[in-house]
Amino acid sequence: MPYRRHTHYLSAPDGTRIAYHTHTGDASGNDTERALATRSPVLLTNGISTTENFWRFLVADLERDHRLVHWDYRGHGLSSTSPTEDYALRAQVEDLERVTEAMMALGDGRPPHHVAFSMGVRVVLELYRRRPELVPAVTLIAGSPATPNPSLGVPRGRLRLSQVLEGLTPLVPRTAPLVHAFMGSALAYPFGRATGLLRARAPRADILEFMAGVRRMDPRAFWLMFRGLLEAPPSWDVLQELRVPTQIIAATHDLFVPLREMERMHALLPGADWLVVEDAGHAGLLEAGDEIAARVRAFRRARGV
Repeated sequence: MPYRRHTHYLSAPDGTRIAYHTHTGDASGNDTERALATRSPVLLTNGISTTENFWRFLVADLERDHRLVHWDYRGHGLSSTSPTEDYALRAQVEDLERVTEAMMALGDGRPPHHVAFSMGVRVVLELYRRRPELVPAVTLIAGSPATPNPSLGVPRGRLRLSQVLEGLTPLVPRTAPLVHAFMGSALAYPFGRATGLLRARAPRADILEFMAGVRRMDPRAFWLMFRGLLEAPPSWDVLQELRVPTQIIAATHDLFVPLREMERMHALLPGADWLVVEDAGHAGLLEAGDEIAARVRAFRRARGV
């Protein structure tokens, strides 16, 4: 969807150009950033390969009276690919750190409420580990502090996983055209519905926009980022140190981050605001967008963030 926004760029030490976008809502004119500066700040961190339209319900609600920013991972959206091919989770966390500081500098100096989806949950939790003063409140949506670990606790299993993933990397250029062709076909959306990846209320237009965004991505950048996520150690220990207002939003039919994983998070954070969205999957931000947006706003009001 076309957003009303101002786009800014910053450079990472390796030369990657990172884009971040301030949503202007009804504000207009040359002094829009200044007019928005005193509003309460919210920063959105997406999932791997997820397109910005996943945020459209939250944007429509919060841009009316907040200073709202979303940013693009390296190799996503308007951000460039990494010239050094650094897509480690650490690199994503450092990029978020720089975006957060830039957002604060353009505003009134307050750190933002971080709203994270899917992989973004890992990124935000690791930012809290690194710079807790930059994270005054968190909303964690359909994302786990861990990633699938085929080692199942076997000694040196993570090392073996890394070696397997590295060995598969040369196959990426060969398989990407086949994946892109399928995602661009008329079969992709029905396949998502038939397998349970998408619920009946998943908007077809939004899902097709997501699939088009994935096809535009550099396949090697996606694969290296996926590797970086799988190879990074889990972030469960950060939950034990989390001392800020926290909201957790799960979905009953999420096949990527099962409800039991989100319930484990809630058990470690019993004081967190807890929402389970019925009849929604991993695309819950689209399938239940109005419900989630209303709950995020209610959480902000109740916790004074």
